[in-house]
Amino acid sequence: MSDQSTLEFRDDVVALFPGQGSLSGGAGVEWQSPRFWEILARVSDAARLDVAALLISAADDEVVRTDRAQIATFALSIVGYYDLVERGIRPRYLLGHSLGEFSALVASGLLSIEDGARLIGVRGAAMARAAAATEGSMVALMGADDGARDALDGLDDVWVANINGTGQIVVSGTRAGLDDLLARHKDLGWRRATPLPVGGAFHSPLMAPAQDELDKALTSVEWGTTDAILISNVDATVHVSSDEWRELLSRQLTSPVQFSEATLALPDTVTTTIEMPPSGVLTGLTKRIRTFERQFAPATLRELEAIEL
Repeated sequence: MSDQSTLEFRDDVVALFPGQGSLSGGAGVEWQSPRFWEILARVSDAARLDVAALLISAADDEVVRTDRAQIATFALSIVGYYDLVERGIRPRYLLGHSLGEFSALVASGLLSIEDGARLIGVRGAAMARAAAATEGSMVALMGADDGARDALDGLDDVWVANINGTGQIVVSGTRAGLDDLLARHKDLGWRRATPLPVGGAFHSPLMAPAQDELDKALTSVEWGTTDAILISNVDATVHVSSDEWRELLSRQLTSPVQFSEATLALPDTVTTTIEMPPSGVLTGLTKRIRTFERQFAPATLRELEAIEL
């Protein structure tokens, strides 16, 4: 793997790192490169899981499990990032969505690949256990009328989880709470409500039991330094201190993902987005948040290698 630190930053480029909801079976098939296997071997050893098999041969229902999807998504995103750098493009700005923040931290050099993999392994397993303890899920809401967001505050056991743009959010909740929302969403001012095929009520108070486990793991990793610029999901603000990121990664488990505000926090000089694999979701979201001159969401290694800036 080449040394990215010798390559100048592109101040006009932001790399987007997706969350686990972007992954599907066979996502790694079109990303096999000499670099691919070297990174996956390191991630697999750290996570004690055959990540290559998850990305190449696992079926959809196997790979979307929370404890598997997170590590597989992370590994594929890092593969894409290092291939991008090998092409001579090193983004100054790094923006992740939920799990994608761990990928962004590794890409920045603040975390090693191994520590990133270990943290994600702990996070994914802890979130799966928290989800099993209290049955919950998530619902995407679209087409908000005036006051629709405020109307959610009056619901029991439903919490805003992702703020992805104007009139587009995701909520988490208990089964009973979400059933009530689905039955009344139009009365509350939302034109469409779509249940999501996820394993729990993520980014809500129901994930609090996972925080203790992640907090312990966060104290055991070594942090580096970076000249990259990372914007947090929790508060849509730039942070570079390891002490800050320890707290932010913990808070992220139970706090809404402020993706819309984080995207708007990018300066106007950032004119290009490149989404790491498994790509597509974040490019679609950012298009609805603000205008960029160029946006790339390569679906294969060959498409990434064809990017010209």
